[in-house]
Amino acid sequence: MPNEFNEELDDWYLENLVCPRDHEMLRLENGALTCKHGHHYPIISGIPIMLLDDVTATLHVMQGSIDASGQAEKANDDGLYLETLGVDADQRVAILESARKSDLPVDPVVNYLVSHTNGLMYKHLVGKLQNYPIPEIDLPPGEGKKLLDIGCSWGRWCMAAGRKGYRPVGIDPSLGAVLAARRVARKLGVEARFVVGDARFLPFKKNAFDTVYSYSVIQHFSLEDADKAIKEAGRVLASPGFCHIQLANAFGIRSLQHQCKRGFRKAEGFEVRYWRPKRMQRVFSECVGKTELKADCFFGLGLQPADSEFMPQWKKVILNTSELLKKISHPIHPLVLVADSIFVSGWKT
Repeated sequence: MPNEFNEELDDWYLENLVCPRDHEMLRLENGALTCKHGHHYPIISGIPIMLLDDVTATLHVMQGSIDASGQAEKANDDGLYLETLGVDADQRVAILESARKSDLPVDPVVNYLVSHTNGLMYKHLVGKLQNYPIPEIDLPPGEGKKLLDIGCSWGRWCMAAGRKGYRPVGIDPSLGAVLAARRVARKLGVEARFVVGDARFLPFKKNAFDTVYSYSVIQHFSLEDADKAIKEAGRVLASPGFCHIQLANAFGIRSLQHQCKRGFRKAEGFEVRYWRPKRMQRVFSECVGKTELKADCFFGLGLQPADSEFMPQWKKVILNTSELLKKISHPIHPLVLVADSIFVSGWKT
């Protein structure tokens, strides 16, 4: 693995980042970012760590990233920051062993995060990837527009956006995942920037992005935290701008099965929250603007047709059937209301 400790901060960050507490501009001082009120944010390997240490975390890896930011030059595990990845002890060992090999086809962190980011359909691929599962992003051509990917993890949607002509910026609370995303971007020749931060307290100036995108992230937040994140998405979105965020539908066939399995109790921790379509419409209309709902997939969450090559035959049947239903849902819009995964699109005018 390359040594990234001496990376310098890109000037773009000083022009576009703000303090996530008070939205004041930042200056570079003694190797860290500081606002005029004295709030201090460290930089590790050229990556700003913009997390707040006095708020309840949406994901337990946040604390690992905060702890790591206090001892940048003492990082262990070959600089992979495994304590920030949310993988178990056996997977940490496997990642380390893989990282010490040369000419790996896929970054070792990605190889063990794939089921975390892509869903249970990808569980059979953990540790076995030979290619990066980069999906086709459901957006029009980018034409150089600035895109924010909220909850980017190892960067698959940043790669997809970059390939479609966007200038992506990924944000995630996991330092290890963000560093992996930068390695992947460089390997695949995609120009992208990354920040360690919290979706509820975005460290970007107002109107900074033409497009805000998020997939399989906000559905894990409590409704209160999700509302905060969506409001923040509206703040950093330019006018005119487009917001495209995926959420789990409470009335999806597979979603109903999962809710039934857990006794329709209130979700805990990082469990999926299932949204009612009317609530999706209301929250996005209030925080962003004109809102539409669109089917993402059926029979589960996170199914991507571009990943068919990674799937056994029976899973390909599920993928193809999901895609067929998605196409039918365009002329027969009520079908969207039983999709398991829905894209909520908001237009800021």
